[in-house]
Amino acid sequence: MTTSASADIPAPPRVLLGHHLRQLKLPTILREYEKVAAEAAREGQDHVRYLLRLVELELIDRERRMVERRIRAARFPAVKSFDTFDFAAIPSLNKPLVLELARCEYVVARDNIIALGNSGTGKTHVCLALGLAACQRGLSVAFTTAAGLVHQLMEARDEKRLLRLQAQLSAVKLLIVDELGYVPLSQTGAELLFEVFSQRHERGSTIVTSNLPFDEWTGVFGNQRLTGALLDRLTHHVHILEMNGESYRLKQSRARRRKELQPAPQPLIDPETGEMVPS
Repeated sequence: MTTSASADIPAPPRVLLGHHLRQLKLPTILREYEKVAAEAAREGQDHVRYLLRLVELELIDRERRMVERRIRAARFPAVKSFDTFDFAAIPSLNKPLVLELARCEYVVARDNIIALGNSGTGKTHVCLALGLAACQRGLSVAFTTAAGLVHQLMEARDEKRLLRLQAQLSAVKLLIVDELGYVPLSQTGAELLFEVFSQRHERGSTIVTSNLPFDEWTGVFGNQRLTGALLDRLTHHVHILEMNGESYRLKQSRARRRKELQPAPQPLIDPETGEMVPS
């Protein structure tokens, strides 16, 4: 009678190492350790430099994954950066101030940003780029439109989870509220939105974009006293971005239209031979 001793046979070191690295949640080291070991052997590196390189790779990859998670949690409608923003198209915008704000020190100071300007002048692009910069610096961000936020608040109130939603909105480091003023608010909606801004006052940073100057905000909130109290909180510590000018989207549309209307170049014909001549 023979007894199987397979249970006493230890697993190969490579299998054990893979198991332990998965338990420790070190996927980059698991993926790269053999490749880095071969490079270290080829370059004559000692074990300390080998381990240092592995840990650096893990840290870099971990930071990348954390940024990706923060971007997903922010619920941006699109990921935008200042690399693709045409500052020359909006000369009223203070470019040095915007680039300074991209360092996110205003979030640490719990200051607010209000971007005012006509529709199509890049306000959403700027606030999305500022939101991306905050995510890249390890800060929690939430993006919403004013109408969308009011809808969420009213739905949460009806479902008796308003306090939980308000707590979540208060806790985020940077709240971006886009398109304030595009849709008039009901009295209840205006009061709920005011409560969000009030709870965040000096506790977190808020970015608001609007197509309306401040003196027209009363038409959105429907109450002069409420509007005054709201502006008092939002503008206590604030950076104003003036973004007036022709719609950037309209200019792009006109440029495309002009290009479409341009006649196609006609081929040159040699009158003697009747053959096409290269242009």
